[in-house]
Amino acid sequence: MNTGPEPAEDLLVLGKIVSVHGIRGEVKVYSFTDPIDNLLDYRHWTLRRGDETKRAELAGGRLQGNVLVAKIKGLDDREVARTYSDFEICVPRSELPDLDEGEFYWHQLQGLRVIDQNDQLLGQVDHLFETGANDVLVVKPCEGSLDERERLLPYTDQCVLGIDLEQGEMRVDWDADF
Repeated sequence: MNTGPEPAEDLLVLGKIVSVHGIRGEVKVYSFTDPIDNLLDYRHWTLRRGDETKRAELAGGRLQGNVLVAKIKGLDDREVARTYSDFEICVPRSELPDLDEGEFYWHQLQGLRVIDQNDQLLGQVDHLFETGANDVLVVKPCEGSLDERERLLPYTDQCVLGIDLEQGEMRVDWDADF
């Protein structure tokens, strides 16, 4: 494990160490990737908790039921591994795989201005969350928005008409029958 992580603005949080696993220094990890074991594709992690950062190299890992168990190189003691709880697992944006045309990572959508079919600014995408049927955009009011309402919009082809990352905006049909 080294110090000297990537600049914070270049890092994306892909998971979090939640607890220790076993007696050999393995840790249980909550993964934000889909599928969850995709986190194991990234061998070099920057661990971040508050102002503390560490570089770590993944020695191995596995999906055990619905829990991800990871082995960090050089971490062999259960009590030392316990001190890693609550560290976020970050990787540089540049390591994410390229997506096909018209596909986006959630982090790319956060902060986009949301404009309806009548050219009214509804707000900005604050975050997204999953439901069983589709992902949902949480649109919060911002300077110049139509009103002060928070809106939940389905991230579907029916609702999202277009996304322009260069312009920083998303066009939606929020009156559609969802």
